[in-house]
Amino acid sequence: MNNIRNKNIKGVRALVRCDLNVPIRNGKVCDDFRIKKFIPTINYLREKEAKIILITHLGQPDGRDLNYSVRPIAKRLWELIQGKVGFINDTIGSKVEREIETMSNGDVLVLENLRFYKEEEQNDNDFSKKLAQLGDIFIQDAFGACHRNHSSIVGINKHIPSFPGLLLEEEIRILSDALVSPERPLVSIIGGFKVSTKIKVIKSLLEKSDYLLLGGKVANSLLLSKGIYVKDFLTEEEEELMDVSNEIELFNPRLQLPADGVMGLVNFDEEYMRVGSIGNIRREEDVFDIGPETIEKYKSILREAKTIIWNGPLGYFEKDKFSKGTEEIAKMIGQMNSEVFSIVGGGETVEAIQKLGIENQFDHISTGGGAMLDFIAGKDLPGIIALEYEN
Repeated sequence: MNNIRNKNIKGVRALVRCDLNVPIRNGKVCDDFRIKKFIPTINYLREKEAKIILITHLGQPDGRDLNYSVRPIAKRLWELIQGKVGFINDTIGSKVEREIETMSNGDVLVLENLRFYKEEEQNDNDFSKKLAQLGDIFIQDAFGACHRNHSSIVGINKHIPSFPGLLLEEEIRILSDALVSPERPLVSIIGGFKVSTKIKVIKSLLEKSDYLLLGGKVANSLLLSKGIYVKDFLTEEEEELMDVSNEIELFNPRLQLPADGVMGLVNFDEEYMRVGSIGNIRREEDVFDIGPETIEKYKSILREAKTIIWNGPLGYFEKDKFSKGTEEIAKMIGQMNSEVFSIVGGGETVEAIQKLGIENQFDHISTGGGAMLDFIAGKDLPGIIALEYEN
């Protein structure tokens, strides 16, 4: 894999794929976490006097929908780096090329949403070529999108010399170290709602971790599939999990499942809430948070940890009455400080710790959700593999 530090990039057009897929409300960025994580790469390129052309996706627009314009992101970036940041309302073509020709060394230009072109997600080679023509080199810094086979992730690399960005390098180094040679005990926590995407992660972490703590829909679905409790209606994901649950050894001593929970009704009656053991869940109920006994059990395990990897909240944290499990575990890990190396990833998990205002108490907050999970599961990420192309 090439190293951008070994190349003289003064005056070079650096086409940078970043992941600035951030929430926007009323034309303003609501959460600039991913933008801030990307700034060291921009600062390095500005210091080396490159011409910096940024490309990113935003949401899932159906064609050219200005509700998904990245213009507010360009404005927020300009506020953060206090340097010249331009924006152009297209992604490819002669208009973009003319704008790039006017750039001076150290300038930053943000192009419009990649997904305004359907060819982006189709990994269309002609679209990749048109993107590649905008730069002399390509820098991949979108770790959060590296698990996708899209033009800007795996296509551009075929046409111009490619390099990892500083953020991508950091993500790979920290996650690799935590999985290959962690300081032990290594305790992993998996929660959240995307059950089917996390089965391989659970299997991988069971092999690598000293303890694996489960919560959220992930734990619920596994308990359901093993018949620990039943309910009147199963979601499609829960039904699918029945077929793969045999891959998980429920009584593995490293695997820790909730012993109790905070229950609500399946039809989500706003007033109903009950704390009880997992074995006594009523058919009309479901588990919306881990219970007090489970919180204490998980805390006792975490107290001994030297490395912690966490992806996915432990309950329906958006509702205050179901947020205690996630909040208690987050606060405890944050307070351990130098006693443990802590890694957190996944949008909902990051949102939960930001809500508590303790994000600075974690050693590494990954910009990847699905990409982090795939990396942990040992999958080859297409965006990283593509950096091996020789031009």
